[in-house]
Amino acid sequence: MKAMSGSSLFKYLGAMCFLFVSICSANFIISSNKSSTNSINSDYKPIVLTTFTVLADMARNVAGDRLVVHSITKPGAEIHGYQPTPSDLVKASKADLIIENGLGLERWLKKFTKSAGGIKTIVLSENLTPIPIEGDLYSGKPNPHAWMSPKRAIDYVDNLVKAFSELDPIGSEIYNSNGLNYKNKLLELDNELRNTLADIPLSKRVLVTCEGAFSYLAKDYGMEEAYLWPVNSENQVTPRRMARLINVIKERSIPTIFCESTVSSKAQKEVAKASGASFGGTFYVDSLSGPKGPAPTLLQLQRHNVGLIRNGLLRSEGN
Repeated sequence: MKAMSGSSLFKYLGAMCFLFVSICSANFIISSNKSSTNSINSDYKPIVLTTFTVLADMARNVAGDRLVVHSITKPGAEIHGYQPTPSDLVKASKADLIIENGLGLERWLKKFTKSAGGIKTIVLSENLTPIPIEGDLYSGKPNPHAWMSPKRAIDYVDNLVKAFSELDPIGSEIYNSNGLNYKNKLLELDNELRNTLADIPLSKRVLVTCEGAFSYLAKDYGMEEAYLWPVNSENQVTPRRMARLINVIKERSIPTIFCESTVSSKAQKEVAKASGASFGGTFYVDSLSGPKGPAPTLLQLQRHNVGLIRNGLLRSEGN
């Protein structure tokens, strides 16, 4: 090897020192960035979107504080024919999971999730035996409002626990515990609602609404139902429908009728006037109320609705 002069050796050693320091600095930066990334990942909470506020409430009960849960639609929104906005697509593009009811409720969702980038979606009504719609254009199709039965809502909870455990396996124990607690609350609610409605005579147990959204609740608690239209996406009020409902009310001497929060009650109030029945108030079905309203959670929604039913149908009994 050719001997270096003192000046060349000094330059060589200087270059090697600079290279060593540069490599060490780069490794430190990479290591620091990895630590920062790991810290972010460990603190990151998966984002879950639900199609409407009722499902968001159920999801939060199961998720606790391990997931961030938002509803695509806001309180008061009509879910059946919802038109997603550009801001909805932005929210969806950041989501890890989208939760839908299924049974034909959110017919807009498939196109929406495709536009948002094909986000993974789960259906809460999966494996549930639906009640078919009777009459009108939707005859034979599944009634999508299964969450209106506390017992059937338990199936929703089981599907939430499963989906969240797959999304976040480390939190599986928490989801199972939260799910069990919430299912116990639903069973207590079922017993409470049954007792609340027990005083209504069988002959008076006819529930008249704008939309036929109470099929599951009516079946569970021994009631009949009558309505202006089967589902809100087919809510055109016709003279024939109104006349038919007026006749039912008169024939059965139904004292009180109702309508839901997401549709206009104008036609139903006309039915009340023509039939001699009273208008008993507003139900919550497809949407929760705001936090200061009567139905900010699913449990409170059910208590509000059943309270109106009891008071309305016992009106002619002097209560």
